[in-house]
Amino acid sequence: MDASLIISNILNPPILFFFLGMTAVIVKSDLEIPAPIPKLFSLYLLLAIGFKGGVELIKSGVTQEVVLTLLAAMLMACFVPLYTFFILRLRLDTYDAAAIAATYGSISAVTFITASAFLTELGIDFDGYMVAALALMESPAIIVGLLLVNLFTVDGKREITWPEVLKEAFLNSSVFLLVGSLIIGVLTGEHGWQVLEPFTQGLFYGVLTFFLLDMGLVAARRIKDLQKTGVFLISFSILIPIINAGIGLLIARFINMPQGNALLFAVLCASASYIAVPAAMRLTVPEANPSLYVSTALAVTFPFNIIVGIPLYLYGINLLWR
Repeated sequence: MDASLIISNILNPPILFFFLGMTAVIVKSDLEIPAPIPKLFSLYLLLAIGFKGGVELIKSGVTQEVVLTLLAAMLMACFVPLYTFFILRLRLDTYDAAAIAATYGSISAVTFITASAFLTELGIDFDGYMVAALALMESPAIIVGLLLVNLFTVDGKREITWPEVLKEAFLNSSVFLLVGSLIIGVLTGEHGWQVLEPFTQGLFYGVLTFFLLDMGLVAARRIKDLQKTGVFLISFSILIPIINAGIGLLIARFINMPQGNALLFAVLCASASYIAVPAAMRLTVPEANPSLYVSTALAVTFPFNIIVGIPLYLYGINLLWR
């Protein structure tokens, strides 16, 4: 793999600010970001990418390529938690295995945004409808994870409150805002884009940079939790994203996705949720240990993907698309 890709990715301002956040925790700086600001910025990022995706979707139309891509996204969102659950059951109980499997079946919107910025930096085109794939991959893993808990608990008597599960899977704030912004983008099209462009485009990288600074702070604080996960889970949280990205790339090649779309699809397959799924698991599977599924996704898989994973997956694309 070309090392310049990794260096180019690391030297992006958002990534460097992520390291700055981690460094602040390591050197015990008193740098703090007030709690409402990261929440506001995460909502902004979801609104901006959802809106842009809707505008791009209406431009491209619902073609065979779009339909195949969205079907592939839903397939991976269901397949990943299923097969990873049985790997995790080798060392963990049903509750922890299902919660972690659901975490890795879902996606990280921030990793997706970082990959989009990486492609833009390299001048590689990608289609805005990939945001629709992102939206479709967020919720199915939650439902699959809860089904696994229900099927494999020892007494078989655990009851799931389905209205709560479905509400958390489809109406949690990130999914709701992302899908809603996508629909508004579809409805308003190019005119809406011109009206909102100074807000959704002009501020985007600045907000992403500040958000990654906060993510660096949070990830560094979670590193100590890794002591509880052991070598097995640390290895899992690095190897499984690579495997999932590899499967995603093979699917992308099979349905002939353009290279930029293929990278975003691989990143979606390789990423893990640290917002929507943990919120759902805390509510519906309180027996699972949050320090396991949050720390592996946030302190290992997220930094791995944004530093090494994204250039690695692009390297795979360059090999497969020759």
